[in-house]
Amino acid sequence: MMNTLSRFSKQMKHITSSFHNLLFRLNPFWLQLFYITTLSSFGFLALKATKPRTSTKPKNLDLFFTSVSASTLSSMSTVEMEVFSNTHLVFLALLMFLGSEVFTSLLGLHLMRAKKAKNGLSRSNVSYHTENLDENENLNLNMKIKCMKTLSCTVSCYLFVAHGAGLALIYIYLILNPAAKKVLQTKGINLSTFSIFTTVSAISNSGFTPTNENMVAFMKNPGLLLILVPQLMMGNMLYPIMLRLMILLMAKTTRSREYNYILQNSGELGYGHLIPWQDTVYLGITVFGLVVVQMAVFSALEWNSEAVVGGGLSVYEKVVGIFFQVVNSRHTGEVVFDLSAVSQAVLLMFVLMMYLPPYTSYLPIEQAENTVTSRGEKNTRSNCKGFLDNLIFSQLTYLFIFIFLICLTERHKMKTDPLNFNVLNIVFEVVSAYGNVGFTVGYSCEKQINPDANCKDAWFGFVGKWSDVAKLILAIVMIFGRLKKFNKRGGRAWNLA
Repeated sequence: MMNTLSRFSKQMKHITSSFHNLLFRLNPFWLQLFYITTLSSFGFLALKATKPRTSTKPKNLDLFFTSVSASTLSSMSTVEMEVFSNTHLVFLALLMFLGSEVFTSLLGLHLMRAKKAKNGLSRSNVSYHTENLDENENLNLNMKIKCMKTLSCTVSCYLFVAHGAGLALIYIYLILNPAAKKVLQTKGINLSTFSIFTTVSAISNSGFTPTNENMVAFMKNPGLLLILVPQLMMGNMLYPIMLRLMILLMAKTTRSREYNYILQNSGELGYGHLIPWQDTVYLGITVFGLVVVQMAVFSALEWNSEAVVGGGLSVYEKVVGIFFQVVNSRHTGEVVFDLSAVSQAVLLMFVLMMYLPPYTSYLPIEQAENTVTSRGEKNTRSNCKGFLDNLIFSQLTYLFIFIFLICLTERHKMKTDPLNFNVLNIVFEVVSAYGNVGFTVGYSCEKQINPDANCKDAWFGFVGKWSDVAKLILAIVMIFGRLKKFNKRGGRAWNLA
């Protein structure tokens, strides 16, 4: 018996060691692709095994699409959200949390720390036997490992505090505001479930809500919208700023060597969200600058439009609603206005905003050239995959390919239903999926040239009316969009001069 247990223990250690070696050697792109596809697959099985609220059960493809959408933080929908039961919503919230950028970056931080610790141990063993131990290098490595552990704890606390505060604020607001509470009671949605789901969705930058109409149902509740705005930014565009401020606060209060080292040597830790202070300032200026520009354009074009006026909003409610809407164009996707009713100029502006990466920032020319040069030198040294790099297209090229495939797949509907299936609507949907945003213009039965008596307007995305093949293509687009950070320098082999 003891021999059997001993052999089993050795086999488990060997399997664990082999798994760790695979994780350490695997390219980050393939590692994250495996993580997202595995998460989406388990999410699909969980959604399929759960009974829906209504008698209408979603198709397997729609459940898989929803799982991919939640895991990639895209909030693209092919079914109405109120079809899902309370258990469904719990699973979706879990998928959004596990797929969120902050959480996955925390996993990556743990993996980097484990890899450095293993490399340091191997180096120490070699140095011990050869008696050539570099004491300064070893101390520096140990300091980096300690700082990574400290940073991991800080990010974990950040997640806990952000979700806890967001959940408490939303729940208290719903308790104190009878109008908002009545909306949920009418729909049969539990207040606690709504608070948890909406908080996770906002901080993870997913954009899903338990209601069919998203946040349109709460357009007359500016207090709730203002509570959500900081959460939307904390998990995405302003995360590097909030993280650096949190580390600065901890360094001042604890006088810890680790926090001071993190502030002074942020680039050495390899955590992509911890950017230099100067770049953090430029990021903040860019984020708020783009919000101001969007608010000006949206207000000028839509202040008296049906999309805004149709809700019977006051001036204050309009301002808050527009502010909420334009903030969501940067990778969250919650909506408070019907986007099918806004002008095409505004839709084009949103297409640009959805395409821009979350950490897009203005840099003075000299600073930008220095950044590009340093990054270029680093890539030249570390990247030996010359042949593969020459085959990689730019992100715009991939977008064109996906849009072309969708148009090819839906070419019959583009002929018979051109007001709904037009190029702009398809481009808007594909860019929204690629940017993991979730904006959609929807589908309107009133725009059909050949009216279908069985057609009913529904609160799900335009993709819900696409063919199964087109839905699968868009699911690939969402996954590709979630991994687009690995293709920032794609297309360099193509000279357009």
